[in-house]
Amino acid sequence: MGTTTVADLVAQSRPLVIFSKTSCCMSETIKILFYGFGANPAIYELDELQNGQQLERELVASGCRPSVPAVFIGGIPVGGSNEVMSLQVKGELKKMLLKHEVIRL
Repeated sequence: MGTTTVADLVAQSRPLVIFSKTSCCMSETIKILFYGFGANPAIYELDELQNGQQLERELVASGCRPSVPAVFIGGIPVGGSNEVMSLQVKGELKKMLLKHEVIRL
């Protein structure tokens, strides 16, 4: 069997996917934000996965800087904490979560 990629994990998971590290305070903040909406994300802690370093290199190569948190909603790469917080401030994050059925009213 081949190596699992970021795309594989996003495709096989829930509509909200977060790549994180247990030592990253911004990752924790983003997870708390989504839990506050009632979301149940698939979370991949890169520092706990056997292929975590390979996944992290893939995230960086795709433009995620820093590599975590990296958020995907409905299979679409949203970005990191700055992008997620920007969507929240603009009032667009909840709409996006509803649109992709991450949460329900």
